[in-house]
Amino acid sequence: MVEESICNERTEDNKEEMRTDGNGHTVESVAPESVILESKEDLENQAQRTRSWIWSVVYLCFYGFMVQLKPGEPFITPYLLSAEKNFSREQVTNEITPVLSYSYMAVLVPVFLLTDYLRYKPVLILQSLSHVSIWLLLLLGTSLLEMQFMEFFYGITMAARVAYSSYIFSLVPATVYQRVASYSRSSVLMGVFTSSVLGQLCVSQGDVSYSTLSAVSLGFVSFGLLLSFCLPWPKRSMFFNRARLEEERKEAARSELARMKPEERDGSVAALGSNHTSFSLANSVFVQMLKELKNVVKVPSLRLWSLWWVFNSTGYYLVVFYVHILWNKVYPATENKHVYNGAVEAASTLLGAITSFAAGYVKIRWNLWSELVIGVITAAQAGLLLLMGLTGNIWVCYVAYALFRGFYQFLVPIAIFQIASSLTKELCALVFGVNTFLGTILKTVITLIVADKRGLALDVHSQFFVYFFYFTLLTVIYLGCSAFIITCHYRNQSAEQEATGGATATELSPMAAASDGTTAHNGAGIKT
Repeated sequence: MVEESICNERTEDNKEEMRTDGNGHTVESVAPESVILESKEDLENQAQRTRSWIWSVVYLCFYGFMVQLKPGEPFITPYLLSAEKNFSREQVTNEITPVLSYSYMAVLVPVFLLTDYLRYKPVLILQSLSHVSIWLLLLLGTSLLEMQFMEFFYGITMAARVAYSSYIFSLVPATVYQRVASYSRSSVLMGVFTSSVLGQLCVSQGDVSYSTLSAVSLGFVSFGLLLSFCLPWPKRSMFFNRARLEEERKEAARSELARMKPEERDGSVAALGSNHTSFSLANSVFVQMLKELKNVVKVPSLRLWSLWWVFNSTGYYLVVFYVHILWNKVYPATENKHVYNGAVEAASTLLGAITSFAAGYVKIRWNLWSELVIGVITAAQAGLLLLMGLTGNIWVCYVAYALFRGFYQFLVPIAIFQIASSLTKELCALVFGVNTFLGTILKTVITLIVADKRGLALDVHSQFFVYFFYFTLLTVIYLGCSAFIITCHYRNQSAEQEATGGATATELSPMAAASDGTTAHNGAGIKT
């Protein structure tokens, strides 16, 4: 009885105090002061955490904008082919540019794993160091080997982009993932657009040399390196750091247990021990994700958009890597101010942002029409590649390239949504990582065969004809699958309608003839 009275007293302490009038009726309830103070502290802590991640997101978006400020980037190829560097078009096409694909493939998987294991920030610092190395080599290097090392570091920066795109999710609550993802994406696109416009203005209006533009780019990326050291360090990541966090929670629980009474501590220790299995499972979360990948290929929509990601992104990046060489061949400008690479990159980036935004408002039955939409857009891209390969007008080349990029950027958010909507965040990241790696392998194989001097060593015009046939083949496959799926859909729909009509006619006769009937539990009339 003593224990019961003590428990009741403790329970009453946690309840609200009630005031009554003379008749015993409740007139007002007042929360104890301790409860009010506790809720105030919770609200203050929550507000402090919210302010913390908001400023982290603001800083990360500012960092994402600044690291894209490389006004000399659209003019790297003209710089290599200019009298200042004096490399031949064959060297740039068949010996320097192919290194980018090889480097990207070699470092992609290590960077992907280290990004999660090291919790993002060290990889972003590595990316900034690689940016600095690129522009130092471009400014000071004169040999073919140094330019190949420049492309090697460029591959590292491309592989490290995964760190920035996933880093922001480790800083914010899951409820605001979509919003902050759009902020980070917008800051990057705005940085690319500003950088391209700035570079074009320097070249066309300021008559700035390519070497001076490279020095300006070096200054910007050096500032980006300083910013990367000040990035907040996330406490969690997707795969490798869960066990460590759980261990920290266990330590906190043990210190709580130390302050408990013996009988309470015994029960809590037992509960803590029962959770040991869950802590151990956290160590193998990455392995579990790998095992679940085999189920992804069984889902038609995931399979389709993953294949699109692999094959179409391969063709897209091959075009992006070599299009500046094509422009130089179509229009070998004698004066820098007549080179409009920066303006075209700015326009294509803006168009890509617009088409990506517009894709969010497209409402169709993707399970039925996906193959057709992909096939039509891939056919349009193939036609644009043929136009770029045949035309001798540089402005036609510029417009065709901008449209080519716009079509690709239109499908990217749709692919992301179709893949991510039915997967967990961790498995989604792994699927995109695997898709990107497979695309990189394919891109490397094509580069080795088509562009490398150890392969066919084709000139840039011939390469664009190869890319045209590549996209044409994809178009035939997509449209063929689309015709098959749409035909099967409407055939099954007609068969279902006929079956439904026959069943309805059969059921209506006895129901119509029934003069005396009752209603069954499912609402159908039956004859008694």
